[in-house]
Amino acid sequence: MQPEFLAFSIIILLFSVILHEVMHGLVALKFGDTTAQKAGRLTLNPLPHIDPIGTILVPLLFIVPPLLSGGSIGPFLAWAKPVPVNPLNFNNLRRGELLVSAAGILANFGLAIVGAVLYHLLSNFGVPYLVLGLLQFMITINLTLGVFNLLPIPPLDGSKILLSQLPYHLAREYQKFEQYGFIVLMLLVFVPGSPLFGILSFIIRLLYKLLGF
Repeated sequence: MQPEFLAFSIIILLFSVILHEVMHGLVALKFGDTTAQKAGRLTLNPLPHIDPIGTILVPLLFIVPPLLSGGSIGPFLAWAKPVPVNPLNFNNLRRGELLVSAAGILANFGLAIVGAVLYHLLSNFGVPYLVLGLLQFMITINLTLGVFNLLPIPPLDGSKILLSQLPYHLAREYQKFEQYGFIVLMLLVFVPGSPLFGILSFIIRLLYKLLGF
C-alpha cells in the first residue's frame, strides 16, 4: 500500500461525507431554513463537520485492514456530524423534507458519476495507477454512501424520504420506529452474518455495471 494512496483516500472520504452534509444544508436554505447557515456548517472546511467516530474511527476500521493486506475495499460505514436542519422553517414542508433528505444522496451519486467519467477518460492516456486507483475508491465510497443512506432506517436519509411521502396517519406510525432505528442499524452493520453488506455489495455491483465497469 502506498502512503500516498492512503492519504488521498482519506481526503476523498472526508470530502464525500462532508459534501453530503453541506448539500443538506444548502437545500434547506433554499427552502427557508437558515439553521445550518447560522451554525457555520455551509462550508467544505472539514473541521466543523468531523465526527471523531463516524468520520475517522469507523471508516479506518473498514479501510485500513484490506489496504494493508492488499485486498479490495468493500462497502463500509462512514458519516460526518449531521448538519442541523429545522423542517418547521421550510416554506413547503413535505417537498422540503423530500429534497433536503435526497440532496446528500444525490451529491454522492453525482461524485461517483464524475469519478467514473474521469476514470474512463484517463485510462486511455496511460495515467499512473495511483490516480486510477483513487478514482475507483472515489466511485466505491460514494456509491456506498448513496446506497447506504437510501435505506429506510432512521436516522438515515432514506427514512426521511419515505416519511415525507407517507400519508399522515402512516407517517405518525412510522415515526414511532425512530427511537429504535439506530439500534437496528448498528445490529445490521456489526452483527456477524448480517445480510446488509451482501445487499449493498449486490446493488453497488449493478451500479458499477451502469457506470461502465
